[in-house]
Amino acid sequence: MSAFASLTARRIAAAALTAGALVSVVTLPASAADHPRPERSKVEISDVQYDSPGRDDRSNRSLNREWVEITNTARRAVNLDGWTLQDEDGRTYTFDHYRLEGRATVRVHTGIGRDTGSDLYQDRRHYVWDNRSDTATLRNDRGRFIDDESWGHHRHGGGHGHGHGHGHR
Repeated sequence: MSAFASLTARRIAAAALTAGALVSVVTLPASAADHPRPERSKVEISDVQYDSPGRDDRSNRSLNREWVEITNTARRAVNLDGWTLQDEDGRTYTFDHYRLEGRATVRVHTGIGRDTGSDLYQDRRHYVWDNRSDTATLRNDRGRFIDDESWGHHRHGGGHGHGHGHGHR
């Protein structure tokens, strides 16, 4: 191979390496976009105890054994102020100045009690959740649907509904 051919081959190789380096720099932002976005808060109805254990005697103890659990699966806390939890008949509980910490769960009881970080009370004297069929619906402070949980023979179209299937009997 002549010196000229060898020099040309080296220049072509150098040009190819430079082009490859440029392509990798140009594609860097695209591969960076493939990384997940910063985690958004995910709040969901994680469990429902719609049939209070024992006799339904309307005692406060029995009412408070009927509850819905709301879980924040993300790391960041979520301000639930103004969010609502509603049954099919329109009975609505509105969260008031409550912040659900990241990776935490709050239990919303039907009866009367003192609110804590992990337990909230609707302060009702009557059951909310129908034992045979109902849907618990969670909406944010703008009224946007967040999650729901259905059980039993759903009144509005049959089947088990659209929730996660966590309801307990």
